[in-house]
Amino acid sequence: MPQKKPTADSSPLTHFDRQGQAHMVDVAEKSETHRVARATGTIRMQPDTFALIANASAKKGDVIGIARIAAIQGAKRTSDLIPLCHPVALTRVAVDFDLDEMRHAVHCHVSAECTGRTGVEMEALTAASVALLTIYDMLKAVDRGMRIEGIRLLEKRGGKSGHWLAEASKES
Repeated sequence: MPQKKPTADSSPLTHFDRQGQAHMVDVAEKSETHRVARATGTIRMQPDTFALIANASAKKGDVIGIARIAAIQGAKRTSDLIPLCHPVALTRVAVDFDLDEMRHAVHCHVSAECTGRTGVEMEALTAASVALLTIYDMLKAVDRGMRIEGIRLLEKRGGKSGHWLAEASKES
């Protein structure tokens, strides 16, 4: 049985036109507001791999410092990576890392901001993803079993939909 194509009137998906074709959403009529998004993610690894980060002794250099720069670059390049994402003039990207010795994990936290007509959720999520991928890349020679997990949006503010906050999680 053929599936019914979504229409603008029947679907909450905004990236499809009335014929069900993908398109970039028109944001011309939206108001410019201050927009903020926060995202997080984690990479888990073997204890010896974690020690390379904690002791700043990885052969490839400052893993956390390079991952921070990669995250910022990832946020800036989001519209090049996500096909229907608008280019956004970011005003701020902040990237923090928590070293979790008990779980042999690194938690990445990103905050992205702009003043514009569309949100920065994708920029924050992309930044967190790229940061964790960079950590994997820098340490894969010693631990190919690292696991990237829990990439998610924590908060978004601004725009017509207002403020959204994720429910608290035991893993956050």
